[in-house]
Amino acid sequence: MSGGAPADTTAYKVLTAEEMATLERDGSFAGAPVDVADGYIHLSTCEQLTETVDKHFVGQDDLYVAAVDLGAFGGSLKWEESRGGQLFPHLYEPLLLETVVAYGKLQRNDDGSVRLPVTG
Repeated sequence: MSGGAPADTTAYKVLTAEEMATLERDGSFAGAPVDVADGYIHLSTCEQLTETVDKHFVGQDDLYVAAVDLGAFGGSLKWEESRGGQLFPHLYEPLLLETVVAYGKLQRNDDGSVRLPVTG
């Protein structure tokens, strides 16, 4: 199911340290192996982020979270049904560093949720 964009204007991409270094060095990131296999870059809303990390990155250290400005993409960003019928933002082009509004090492809040990166 593709549909109109929910109200979210920012989505999040979880990256390994190597993937983050590629994004910083090259200014773009073509995707993790799962992204390349699926044909799009998987992003999550803030509400979906902790579940994404807990489901797909178990036991991995040295992860980063990049906050992505969804307004920077036109038709290459699609909201599609995935896990549990939820709409997830999928990016059908490389992720550009210029569209990342904040990023940092993945950290958790006291309740276990993933802390969102902040600018400044």
